[in-house]
Amino acid sequence: MDSINRCSGRLGSSSGLSSLNFKVPPRSFTALTFPSTGLLCCITMEVVTRMVADRPVVIFSRSTCCMSHTIKTLISGFGANPTVYELDEIQNGQQIDRALQQMGCNPSVPAVFIGEQLIGGPNQVMTLQVKNQLVPLLIRAGAIWI
Repeated sequence: MDSINRCSGRLGSSSGLSSLNFKVPPRSFTALTFPSTGLLCCITMEVVTRMVADRPVVIFSRSTCCMSHTIKTLISGFGANPTVYELDEIQNGQQIDRALQQMGCNPSVPAVFIGEQLIGGPNQVMTLQVKNQLVPLLIRAGAIWI
C-alpha cells in the first residue's frame, strides 16, 4: 500500500478543467451550512473534476472504510498507483462527499474514477473485475502497462 498516492491538505485551484463522462445532475453544486460556524460553503462538481483531471486512477476513500481498503488493494495489486483522497483527512472532505453523492455515488466512498471517468463504487469495480474488464480499462487509462 506504500505505492498509493495520498493527497491531503488544502484544495487549491487548478487551471484547465477536463470533462468527465458522467451526467452531472441539474443542480451542479452542493451548499452546506456548518452548524458550528454557520458558514455557507459551496463546492461545485468542477472541484471533483479538477481533482481527477490528468490522473489515470483516483479513489475517494475514508481511512476507516473496509471497502475502500479492499478497492485500493485490488487496484494497487495490478500495479496501478492510484491517487487516493481520504475524505476524513482532507479539508472540505464533507463537501466533496456531498458532491460525490450528487454525482450518483451512494454510498459516496469508495468512489473510483479511471481515465477521468466515474466508474462508481465497489459493486461496479468488482463487476468489472469479474467480467475481466478492469485490467483493460486500467491499461487504456495508462494506469498500468503490460
